[in-house]
This record gives sequence, structure tokens and C-alpha cells, in this order.
Amino acid sequence: MDFSIASILLLDGVTNGAIYALLGLATVLVFTVTRVIFIPQGEFVAYGALTLAILQTGKIPGTVWLLLILAAIAAAMDGVGAWRRHHNALATLKSALKTLVIPVVVAGLTAWAAPLQMPLLLQALLSVCIVTAFGPLVYRVAYQSLADASPLVLLIVSVGVHFAMTGLGLLFFGAEGFRNPSFWDLRMSLGALTLSGQAIIIMLTSVALIVLLWLFFERSLYGKALRATAVNRLGARLMGISSQSAGQLTFAMAALIGALSGLLIGPTTTIFYDSGFLIGLKGFVAAVAAGLASYPGALLGALFVGLVEAFASFWASAFKEVIVFTLILPVLLWRSLQGGHSDEEH
Repeated sequence: MDFSIASILLLDGVTNGAIYALLGLATVLVFTVTRVIFIPQGEFVAYGALTLAILQTGKIPGTVWLLLILAAIAAAMDGVGAWRRHHNALATLKSALKTLVIPVVVAGLTAWAAPLQMPLLLQALLSVCIVTAFGPLVYRVAYQSLADASPLVLLIVSVGVHFAMTGLGLLFFGAEGFRNPSFWDLRMSLGALTLSGQAIIIMLTSVALIVLLWLFFERSLYGKALRATAVNRLGARLMGISSQSAGQLTFAMAALIGALSGLLIGPTTTIFYDSGFLIGLKGFVAAVAAGLASYPGALLGALFVGLVEAFASFWASAFKEVIVFTLILPVLLWRSLQGGHSDEEH
């Protein structure tokens, strides 16, 4: 291996690591606030990329129909809950309509805009809106009623949600893979290294999103509420912070990060309905390296995972996935020896 090959692999590793960093941050965010190890984070990546690919063909993506179905189920659950609390038809109707309004608006806008073949950036924005709307609905349907369950139960639910979203992805997108057009067709030669516009966009977007997340948690009231929920759920409830609203906001942010990651990675590789699982697992490895608690640790872990994957693809391409996922074993062993053991939270 000479310097030119090493520099190419280094750039590829940093580019992929930037995507894994976003997914690792989303995994840490969801776990600290809701105690959910969110395995289906990668499905949001696939949904984002495939939704944009379908919009490129001028058709209405299947995620719109899935969004409406999920919204109807969530609205029915909210309506039943409101009826049990108030026994009032008007309160029940308001609760159901509150859940339906955003998904219906997003679906209607998509149905109107899809045949118009709008510019790529507008289609990308619409794709992000569609997938982001999934987040609160997934939390409402699958997790909200189990918010006080043990982490093991929530993990089992996450496995079920993963298989459900993967199967629905096959139903609505088919088995065919898609690759989206690049957002910036720049080719910049730096000696033996060729820097693409898409790689620049990936790195700049990742840095910008990480900065925005930091500002959100440090400066905004909602961000501080999420931090309070992450530190002490009971204390946050006693201070008037709704754990249900915190969970829905957290899942909306996770879906937003997943959708953006799908749009960023879509032009660099072919995305299938089940491609998000492996991508999300690499972000999960980064999150585990950070102990599912540290945002800077997840960022550093993701960059390390990206670099290991890039160099492993050169030295042993057939085993690169094995090498990447083996990284989690010494980390878990070290944390087990360092942290000791405690009883499961009740």
C-alpha cells in the first residue's frame, strides 16, 4: 500500500464515518431519553433514500401510504385513550385529529408534488418530511404504552419493529435497488486523491447537524427538557416534563437524522429495502463504543469504525463486515470489567 491508496482509503473512511456518526448520535439520543436500543434506526436511512428514488420517477412513494396507515392506528390509540380519560366525544375527536393532521398534510403535499418532477433539493426536503413524520408515530404505536417496561422488553420490541419495517419496505419498494443522483457533481483532484462534491456535502452536513444538535441541547428549552429526561425520568416528570412528548420528539429527531443520512449515502451506493440494517448496525457499534451515553464518544467511535471498514475493504474485502462488528467485543469486555454489574432498573 502506497501513500495514494492510503489517502483514498482515509477519505473513504472519514466520509463513511461521518454517516455512522450521525446514526451513532441518534442511537445514543434515543437510548438516553427513552431507554430504547433502537435497532430500526437504519430503516429510516433506507426509507429516506428509497423515498427520494421513487419521487425521482414521478410516482407517489409507498412510504406515504404506510405513513397514513400508521397515523390511523396511532389516532385510534389516542382516541381510545382520550375516551377512557374523559368519556367525552369532543375530546376524543380532538386527540385523534391532533395525531392525524401532520401525516395527512405531508401525504397530501406529496401526492400533489410527486407528478410535478420538482427539483432534486425540493424532492429531498419532501422525503425528509415524510420519513421524519414516521418517528413520533413509531414511538406512539410501539413504545409509548411500554415506556416503563424494562430495557430488555424494549429491546425485544425494537427487534419486532425492525422486522416489521424491513418487511414493509420490501412490500412498498420492492426488491430492486436504487441509487440517487449526486447533489453536487464536483470532481476535485488533489494529487492522487479525487475529492467528490458528494463527499464534501456529507462531511459538511454531518458537521452542521452535530453543531445544530449541540445548540439544541444547550440553548433551547426543548433540548434542556430532553436532557433532564435523560438524566432522571422521574425527576423530569415531577418538574412537569411529559415523558411521552419527550419520547415522540426524540423519535422525530432520530427519524430526521436517519432520513438525512439516507439522502447523503444514497448517491454513493445502491440502497435496497434491507440495506439500512447493516448501516444502522455500524452506527450502533459506534454508540456502544461510547457506552450508549456519550455524544463525543459516539462521534469518535464512528470515525474509527469508518476507517477500519475502509482499510479492511482493501486488505480483506470479504471479511470487512466481520472485522467491523468484531470491534464491539473488546469494547463490551472492557466496559464489563470496568463498570461492574447492577440490578436492572424497575
